[in-house]
Amino acid sequence: MAPAGTLFPVDFSLDLVLELALLGLGTGFLAGLLGLGGGMLMVPILTIILTARAYPPQYVIKMAVATSLATICFTSLASVRAHHRRGAVRWDVVRSLAPGILLGAFLGSQVASAMPAHILGYCFAVFVVFTATQLFINRKPKPSRVLPGRAGLFGVGNLIGVLSSLVGAGGAFISVPFMTWCNIAIHNAVATSAALGFPIAFAGTIGYLVAGWSLPQMPAGALGYLYWPGFLVLSAASMLTAPVGARVAHSMEVAPLKRVFAFVLYALAAYFIVR
Repeated sequence: MAPAGTLFPVDFSLDLVLELALLGLGTGFLAGLLGLGGGMLMVPILTIILTARAYPPQYVIKMAVATSLATICFTSLASVRAHHRRGAVRWDVVRSLAPGILLGAFLGSQVASAMPAHILGYCFAVFVVFTATQLFINRKPKPSRVLPGRAGLFGVGNLIGVLSSLVGAGGAFISVPFMTWCNIAIHNAVATSAALGFPIAFAGTIGYLVAGWSLPQMPAGALGYLYWPGFLVLSAASMLTAPVGARVAHSMEVAPLKRVFAFVLYALAAYFIVR
């Protein structure tokens, strides 16, 4: 059965494609450079883009989150390929965290779909402020322990999956500090976080497709909560720049860039709160 509601024509106008392409290029580069999935930038700007086109306000932020997660599937693959070539990905950690992440990300999407849009918006604003503060102070937890056992990693994976799926992020805001705390070098933590972005995004996307499949008044460009015109353009653009960001991350000090990006995130959080 097709998704319910075709009240809005599929919009592939030139101005929309350009807006989405610029957003994809920027988020892809940041995903590779800072080890972020790009959701904290993609979700608020995509929300603005969809709101400007008069899409149903009760669905807009959930569409932005779902589309962000679907895009991270491809951004993650492009970014992790560049990190893997440098031998930076801890695949043993990926295998240990992935089962819990898959379950948590699917559950998180179901929780988010049941939330009123304004509550989800506040949750996203809190997430952005938290992440921006981490970036601004360049927080690096002191390595004080080793990775927990299989049960502990499953629980951590669940937490990462749930929170990431709620806000449309790749999980780096939790996974990178956690791995650094567990004596994993920062470059390995960033690279491994990029690899973890795929199971987070895949399970979360499936969850949002299921949760929004039969909702009324959805735009014709929506599959469940996934806004597929945005997904196509954002994925193509972000895959071009994610490997570039990953290469730059291995050759420069990114702390000053993190502080600049933090101010952008504070402004976006303020926008969500005001709305």
